[in-house]
Amino acid sequence: MGDQPDQREQRERLQARADEDGIEFFLAMFVDMHGKPCAKAVPRASFDTLMEGVGFAGFAAGDIGQSPADPDIIAVPDPASYTKVPWKVGVAVLHCDPYVEGEPWPYAPRIILGRMLDRLSRERGWRMMTGFEAEYTLLRRTEDGGLELADPLDDAAKPCYEAKGLTRMWDHLSTLSSHLNELGWGNYANDHEDGNGQFENNITYADALTTADRAIFFRYMVHMLAHDAGMTATFMPKAFTRLTGNGMHIHSSLWANEGEELFADEGDSRGLGLSKTAYSYIGGLLDHGRSAAGLICPTVNSYKRIGVGPPASGSTWAPAYVTYGGNNRTMMLRVPEPGRVEHRGVDGSANPYLATTALLATGLDGVDRGLDPGDPTLGDLFALSTEEIESRGITHMPLTLSQAIDELVADDVLRAALGRVPDGDYLDYYARVKQAEFAEYHAEVSEWETRRYLTAF
Repeated sequence: MGDQPDQREQRERLQARADEDGIEFFLAMFVDMHGKPCAKAVPRASFDTLMEGVGFAGFAAGDIGQSPADPDIIAVPDPASYTKVPWKVGVAVLHCDPYVEGEPWPYAPRIILGRMLDRLSRERGWRMMTGFEAEYTLLRRTEDGGLELADPLDDAAKPCYEAKGLTRMWDHLSTLSSHLNELGWGNYANDHEDGNGQFENNITYADALTTADRAIFFRYMVHMLAHDAGMTATFMPKAFTRLTGNGMHIHSSLWANEGEELFADEGDSRGLGLSKTAYSYIGGLLDHGRSAAGLICPTVNSYKRIGVGPPASGSTWAPAYVTYGGNNRTMMLRVPEPGRVEHRGVDGSANPYLATTALLATGLDGVDRGLDPGDPTLGDLFALSTEEIESRGITHMPLTLSQAIDELVADDVLRAALGRVPDGDYLDYYARVKQAEFAEYHAEVSEWETRRYLTAF
């Protein structure tokens, strides 16, 4: 099957760029349900074969809807996703769309998001722009196999923005910053976050598919840079009981294909600089806030980050309630400035393709229904009593993964957005995998249970 003219042009541009960068190997990369990057290293000499697609045994790759009896997944590279690997000379990543027997594989998260974005452009003439803030913690392995903070001096009671903690990790942070700017991602800040050993690197926003690809590459890059420096990086939502958890806040906005900004309105009577479309979008995020949790907080550990008491620093940054407000970090949805919305519920374990799909689908449902979220919630929600929260009609986030999945499967908007797969709806497949994950966790007897109950009766 021959290339179409635009495909040939894309391939020629990609070849020229790879030659300019001295690329000797491409990593053909895709992710499973959980966001795990899977790849094969393809030599530059096999470029033509690479562009036709790289074969994988899907069942071995992870949860992506295959059994050992299924045909290979063929990972077809997206030339626009070309990303040079800054710390490996001669290597570049190409994010891929998985196909099976010539058809897009509907279990693939990148396919799911891409389908939603294509429909957004085709049916409405709109595009989604997003940015992410991925927090992570740097650790080291101890001689006995345990874990400790990579910086043993990072023990301040309130370490957020601490200059000394930032400077002691200078090699890691400056190297990462240089790589982000070499990639053209616009790194504009790097900081020590609220937890001991916790950091964040900020980049500029882009179209939603590009941002999701970048989130996958960013986590991969942080892991590998930490490994090369003798450390271990974790994006785990709650790695330690008494330390702040890791979020992956997603900022989103909608734009017309021609460039008009759809979320900004200087005349906003509520003072947040948002348009009616933006408020309806927020209304959709709120209306589906609890059910979407199963996609944006997708692990057992996620629910040890949200809705719990303050960590050792005394500050709680993860949302407990389905609310929106202005520049207020106790809200699930924060409006930091006119024209965009930050979802603070998304955590470090989220698959960025599925999380973005959830935000877009539920936000558009709000737009289509003309939902009005009401006035923004004010004040410090974490300072309110349970009685005050209930009297104000504020809804709590789900308390466990199992509870979140129960709500997710009942959400018809998210069911439609995730689409059909050969054996039914993707949502039901996702729910089966996640309920099995919760059941496996629930069957484990924890150290806490032993301490609590061993001699209590």
